[in-house]
Amino acid sequence: MTDARKPVCLVIGAGAGIGGHTAMRFAAGGYHTVLARRSDEEGLAKLVSQIEEAGGSASGALLNAAEDGSIEELVEQTERDIGPIDTALYNLGAQIGNRTLADTPHRAFELGWRLGTYGLFRLAHAVLPAMAERGKGTLLVTSATAAVRGNTGQHSHAAAMGGRRMLCQTLNAEFGPQGVHVAHIVVDGSVDAPDTLGKLLGDQFEAYKASKGDDGVIDPAALAETYWHLAQQPKNCWTHEVDARPWTDTPWWNDNPITAINAVRK
Repeated sequence: MTDARKPVCLVIGAGAGIGGHTAMRFAAGGYHTVLARRSDEEGLAKLVSQIEEAGGSASGALLNAAEDGSIEELVEQTERDIGPIDTALYNLGAQIGNRTLADTPHRAFELGWRLGTYGLFRLAHAVLPAMAERGKGTLLVTSATAAVRGNTGQHSHAAAMGGRRMLCQTLNAEFGPQGVHVAHIVVDGSVDAPDTLGKLLGDQFEAYKASKGDDGVIDPAALAETYWHLAQQPKNCWTHEVDARPWTDTPWWNDNPITAINAVRK
């Protein structure tokens, strides 16, 4: 059940990690959260139920963001049936694994671009003009170390995330003066997320987390507090870009997290 009096937070990429926990944080803060993810309808229903059981308001939708028109249709449906979108989070990953150039097919590279950059462009195209017309709104964008540094084997991911970062800058330049806050969050470290890092490492996931020590892997619930803070910032002190990492990690300009992940795999 929705409440028309509640502000709406749309989360594209609402898995069990950053997206799901951010949705829960916004619901706890009084928002109706719309959770969208590509697959796992059971997992999506579980997240919605958790929010409702905690006293929040939420709804869910399966979404193939790579399909033209899907994001636009979801935005239109949300604004029509639930209410104006106050905050949108683009949280889709575009990681296809560590691959040499020869082992990166054209289609795989294009998919990284579609999820990493084009999908964000489509969301911005669908939601930012309405926010600007209302004179308020927030677009939060989850990004990665690859947005600021290209590592060996990360051709597709680095191109997609680098494009994502630059797109956030151009969107901020156009829509910031119109009252819309665009924030780019560089997640410079491993996240304790079963849907992403968990699938990447498989049965080595727990061993990897143990190797990082206490508080050595980002807690998505803790990171969700940063997303919440960004969306609540007053206009006189907006943050456009922030990076987050565990206290034990070396910052992105010195460290290579892909090397650390590969070391566990061997």
